[in-house]
Amino acid sequence: MHLLFADRLPEQTLAGLEERGHTCVMEPALTAEDLPGRIAGYDVLVVRSTKVPSAVFEAADRLALVIRAGAGTNTIDTDAAATRGVLVSNVPGRNAAAVAELTLGLLLAIDRRIPDTVADLREGRWDKQRYSKADGLLGKTMAIIGLGSIGLAVAERAAAFGIHLQSLAKPSRSAYAAERAEELGIAMCDSMAELLSTSDIVTLHVPSHDDTRRLVDEGFLGAMRDGAILLNTSRGDVVDEPALLAALDAGRLRAGLDVFADEPGSGQAQWESPLARHPQVVATHHIGASTEQAQRAIAAGVTEIVDAFVAGEARHCVNLDPTRLGSTTLTIRHLDRVGVLAQVLDELSTAGLNVEHMENRVFRGGRAAVASIDVAGEPSEALMSALGAIHDVLGVSQVTLDRDDG
Repeated sequence: MHLLFADRLPEQTLAGLEERGHTCVMEPALTAEDLPGRIAGYDVLVVRSTKVPSAVFEAADRLALVIRAGAGTNTIDTDAAATRGVLVSNVPGRNAAAVAELTLGLLLAIDRRIPDTVADLREGRWDKQRYSKADGLLGKTMAIIGLGSIGLAVAERAAAFGIHLQSLAKPSRSAYAAERAEELGIAMCDSMAELLSTSDIVTLHVPSHDDTRRLVDEGFLGAMRDGAILLNTSRGDVVDEPALLAALDAGRLRAGLDVFADEPGSGQAQWESPLARHPQVVATHHIGASTEQAQRAIAAGVTEIVDAFVAGEARHCVNLDPTRLGSTTLTIRHLDRVGVLAQVLDELSTAGLNVEHMENRVFRGGRAAVASIDVAGEPSEALMSALGAIHDVLGVSQVTLDRDDG
């Protein structure tokens, strides 16, 4: 396969992929505007921060997979990719430790006013009287909004500081997250209002999507305690920045921010941000995942996704429908011989039943196999008889899918 890397990844990652027989080209200077004119001839596109607009998928002739070398995929037009049948995969969890470390770093920097003390000392000013005042973190209460891999990593580190932890009770939380939260002693609040009003620190670890954009709005900020600290190392558009500026101007809150809604898309730029310049804010340059450890782990994840794709597996794909779309599942036991499934599909086509999902597994010994086919519609008795009459088909059964199963 031919792979285009539009951002820089470790050279050893490319070397490893080339040893597997792939052709790799790394062009980290490519921009979103350049990509449509450069994508022809490539099967896989790998990006970190470079945006991938719909024009890329319209211009592609071979593109089958886009890999985001990180967790968030909000910089990729995943809907356009889905329309063109291009898989979009991410590398979740590999940067959790790095982001959690920066989150705690921002918290410490705010509490001990580290950036201001460093700036004064570099200017030759000694002011121990001014900087001797700090609240301290022991016994404070932290609200963690988003208990994914990063949120849990933050919880582990915050617990070591003697910080009490709490989050929102969510029945949909994964079994692992629920178990780990219990192990860490994270208390669960029944409402956002309760969570915010009882926390000294609020840290955000949610992805960017319709439900989270401007989650931190005027009402959210108004529910926080006076003097509380807001930390955001997730996505800039999670915060309503004018509302946050108003709360900061009022002296109600302090904030530690690694991300901004209008941050530059390039690595270096002139940029004016009232929020980043605010005296109640400690800000960094969207560097949460930017440690060598995290980048090596993410690069390894990219290689794993490519290997899985070659083997026919879509790993960490974000634009496949997570539910079974068909209304009926056909189970067809058959001898493992050439042409059997082709005849099955031909009968389904004649009956006007579209295949939504299909899997074929071979039994031990390699003589027989079983195909599981989800179809949109209800098979007729005539179709079932026709399928059963196909030479080398051993048996056919059907089950109506419960669409609420997911």
